[in-house]
Amino acid sequence: MTGKVGIIGAGVVGTAVGVILHRQGWEITGVYDVRPESTAHLAAKVGARRAGSPTEVARSADVVFVTTSDSAIQEVVSVVGREGGFRPGQVVVHMSGALSSAVLGAARDAGAIVLSVHPLQSFASVERAVSNLPGSVFSIEGDERGYEDARRIVEALGGEYFFISAAAKPLYHAAACVVSNYLVTVIDLGLGLMEAAGIPRRQALKAVLPLVQGTVANIAAVGIPAALTGPIARGDAATVQTHLAAMQDLYPQALPLYALLGEHTAQVAEAKGTIDAQMRRHLQELLRGVRERSQG
Repeated sequence: MTGKVGIIGAGVVGTAVGVILHRQGWEITGVYDVRPESTAHLAAKVGARRAGSPTEVARSADVVFVTTSDSAIQEVVSVVGREGGFRPGQVVVHMSGALSSAVLGAARDAGAIVLSVHPLQSFASVERAVSNLPGSVFSIEGDERGYEDARRIVEALGGEYFFISAAAKPLYHAAACVVSNYLVTVIDLGLGLMEAAGIPRRQALKAVLPLVQGTVANIAAVGIPAALTGPIARGDAATVQTHLAAMQDLYPQALPLYALLGEHTAQVAEAKGTIDAQMRRHLQELLRGVRERSQG
């Protein structure tokens, strides 16, 4: 594999990958996006040719990144395959967390090596993506003969990696959604409780962010379950009951999610060793009863 790279899909991820690889000395031979302005923007950043089609990009490159939306990957690859854009030994990569390399089947049929190389990272903008990709951990799935190529790609992007099977991709992606997307939801729940307590949302967010960052730092330092703190970790059922009563009066819509999260937190607390099985059962029964009543 040489460093000749083509990028189909100049969104946040495709643009960030192109910029980083260009900085690492990889030649970006062509880029294409359905939005001409995105094609022009990335081409200018990496000194690449603005291709007129995905097939033109594929024909120019030894490594082809298909960084379109997930829903478009299979169709784009099928079109390129029908037009003879792929060739034996070429490396074709998508960076979707949810999809396996099977969606690149048309490239595989042409003899290309197909890979899914997914960064466990969230990208709010191109600038954040360029900053956050280095140091990220990537999952690699696909043709084993391409594993060395995948390693080179990840290392060029400044990341680390592990390998997973195609069958594991849905569960892996669900895990990523829980720790990233659902974290946003949990913080939103907390902000709702703050607002119900009379604290303006903007002020509440400013107040809780150091707490969130401190918790993440604790997880990085000591792991889970050791990083768990709070009333459930202490077996303080009275405080949990106070929370529940206040929510019932002021913010009842929070009860089901608070209780469900608390039930799982009790398991984490038992694993930490700060509560015993009897206290874990007591807390879970308390929370489960509240959740079931709140849901009718």
